[in-house]
Amino acid sequence: MSRGFPTAEYEARLATLQAQMALQDLGALLLTSEADVRYVSGFLTRFWESPSRPWFLIVPAAGRPVAVIPSIGAALMATTWVQDIRTWRAPDLTDDGVGLLNATLDELLGGQGGRVGLPAGQESHLRMPLGDFWRLQAARPSRSFVGDGNLVRRCRAVKSPAEIQKIESACQVASRAFARLEEVVQIGEPQTAVFRNFQRLCLEEGADFVPYVAGGFGPMGYKDVIASATATPIAAGDVVMLDTGLIVDGYFADFDRNVAVRQPAAKCVQEVHARLIEATAVAFDMAKPGLPVSALFEAMDQVITGGDNSADSGRFGHGLGMQLTEWPSIIPDEHTPLEPGMVLTLEPSMATDQAGHILVHEENIVITETGARALSAFAGPVMNVVG
Repeated sequence: MSRGFPTAEYEARLATLQAQMALQDLGALLLTSEADVRYVSGFLTRFWESPSRPWFLIVPAAGRPVAVIPSIGAALMATTWVQDIRTWRAPDLTDDGVGLLNATLDELLGGQGGRVGLPAGQESHLRMPLGDFWRLQAARPSRSFVGDGNLVRRCRAVKSPAEIQKIESACQVASRAFARLEEVVQIGEPQTAVFRNFQRLCLEEGADFVPYVAGGFGPMGYKDVIASATATPIAAGDVVMLDTGLIVDGYFADFDRNVAVRQPAAKCVQEVHARLIEATAVAFDMAKPGLPVSALFEAMDQVITGGDNSADSGRFGHGLGMQLTEWPSIIPDEHTPLEPGMVLTLEPSMATDQAGHILVHEENIVITETGARALSAFAGPVMNVVG
């Protein structure tokens, strides 16, 4: 797999965005979050972990994007296809890029008016100080800052073949790491060591970063799937779940595996595991272009609860790509039709007892012209035993 993308990939993204902007009479898009900026520019760096500096990318109604960024990022941005790079020394306690941003918008919009769209729907955020955004607005009272009508979200939801290849490569890395769970899930090992060693396996198998690892364990499953690891040791008879969000060349894999330690899990737990595998398979088999996202939830819920819609997690999967979780959410109220190129996780969960223990199972798929294709190596109905 080659790293990064050719310029043609970004030109196609830009053309799609600008066509949608024209329909909404937007003179420019203002992008501030890591994934949105990278989607248009290819600017890939871990430096976003620092909250000290804002970063701006402007998509004009016509022409190439313009970067308005701290000077520390100029050299890296110059390696992308973006040619117009304007910088200031940041952090600046007086004017942290607002003046330069307004001047650039004035130039691109042909004056101090115009309509500037910003991602404003669910799962978006404005990555700049709110006070600076207020100053940006106050400095140009005749300019309208409006929501982008979710156009960036819609464009990002449909992946190109090159993007899908990167996600599939990440899934292959995760699959190889999961195939080595016997090495790290050992009786007596504290959960902290299991998490740490599983991240090591992911890196050894080719991950660039492992920004997300979660899990749980216990003889009846687990009650929590988002907490940090504890020092509690793994015991014979436990069921261990590990969920990884690892990155290869800027794109995530996100799926989990449940394994039994030393001996098969209790019969009721095994039955729940098999039910989750069945639910995933049902949704996978029916997924095709035109089907509403809600139908995937309903199909999985029918297998798990008989249609009672009792998913305490709130959803049975989500979009996947440059971010660990992306739009859409697989919930009963999401009626967006599936399209070829959408990459999704199927993630049903089910209770194993009345005490609040659950199992969660997750796989990654892509929607094609004729149906769904697996990106992760799907697990079978029988839970593996390790240790």
